[in-house]
Amino acid sequence: MKRSLHTTPAAVTPLRKQRDYRLMWGARTVSITGSEVSKLAIPLTAVTLLTASPAEMGLLTAAASVPALVFGLQAGAIADRLTRHRPAMIACEVVSGLAAATIPLAWLLGILNTPWLIAVALVVGTAAVMFKAANFPHLAVVVSPAQRTEAMAGLQASYSVATVAGPGLAGLLVQFLTAPLAVLAEALSFLTSALLLRSIRTQDRHEPARSQGMWRDVVEGLRAGATNPVLRALLGAGVTINFFAMTYVAVHMLYMVNTLGIPKGLIGALIACSGLGGLLGAWVTTRVAARFGENRVLLVSVLFFPLEILVVGLLGGPLWWKVGVLAVTGTLTGAIVVAFSTCMGAITLQEATPELRGRVNATMTFAVQGVMALGGLTGGLLAEWIGLRAVILLSAAGIALSAVWIWASPLRPGRAGRHPTPSPDHVP
Repeated sequence: MKRSLHTTPAAVTPLRKQRDYRLMWGARTVSITGSEVSKLAIPLTAVTLLTASPAEMGLLTAAASVPALVFGLQAGAIADRLTRHRPAMIACEVVSGLAAATIPLAWLLGILNTPWLIAVALVVGTAAVMFKAANFPHLAVVVSPAQRTEAMAGLQASYSVATVAGPGLAGLLVQFLTAPLAVLAEALSFLTSALLLRSIRTQDRHEPARSQGMWRDVVEGLRAGATNPVLRALLGAGVTINFFAMTYVAVHMLYMVNTLGIPKGLIGALIACSGLGGLLGAWVTTRVAARFGENRVLLVSVLFFPLEILVVGLLGGPLWWKVGVLAVTGTLTGAIVVAFSTCMGAITLQEATPELRGRVNATMTFAVQGVMALGGLTGGLLAEWIGLRAVILLSAAGIALSAVWIWASPLRPGRAGRHPTPSPDHVP
């Protein structure tokens, strides 16, 4: 890959001084932080106030990911047909905000139940899928090609900010307002995001792809992801990482508490370390990618993915040592994940032609999210058979296979056989 993404002309205004990007970043940060609050508030509502059964809790958990599997590919096709993406994004945020607001309202009226929570989760999840499908190509309108890596890093930092601030804010709101009323924070965050997006002034014009019917449009997006060697490598690596990451997530809480003896109160602090690492990663990635290129950042960062999981599986010793090591590796992993995701997004945006960006992004989202449920199920079942530590070590070995996808692809310097199709806004 040519180092075109990071050849920033001197005349380009820094992103931090670009009003529209600040609005876009602010909208994402506010919206995601509100969603982090609801991740605690909604399950607590179901458990403590509605006495939901285990089966109902399973349905409530699954409801968040079902829309991506059912509607994800079609959302990409719809996004590529639009001439303007921002109105669709605003509509998605408004719908999500209104849906979330029905939870505290229904609770105050005495009609809230678990099916209501599941229905809201489905509506919000569907709107989120459509939002993501439109947001990816919209970024190319707001930000110049030379600044996309920095823009991606900034948006990844939004998730890190939410990871750090969201759980603490959720705890305070639940404590003082009760769980259902705490969901108001999510509703307000969606509506605030819609207002911020509405304030963006950049002309939102997109040349829509000619539709051949929904099924053919979806297949065209799948074909683009499968036939382009760079996109195929990114897709394979993403699926591998998420599958084995979820086999680890399925058992790591049990292992941390029961085997390593980590106090429950410290687990939240260790999770926050990952968020802080993400902020550090966003800051470093922009600078390292500008110097060495997005390809090299991917090649190096993918090698570190097994580190934290391997450390957890092999860790022993006194509590202070275990907590210290986990804090360091968690911070490093947070930085590595953001570095990889940032450069993966920037390269995907460059490799996909404008008329296919929505569908290519939807294909990747569909694959990497769809495999998460399978990975979690596999991890839980394997733990019953071979034990917790064995599953963790197996997850570390499996996630290391993601490096094969990246290092065997044209992303590696000197690899022959790459024939990219640069997009029209490619910077030579």
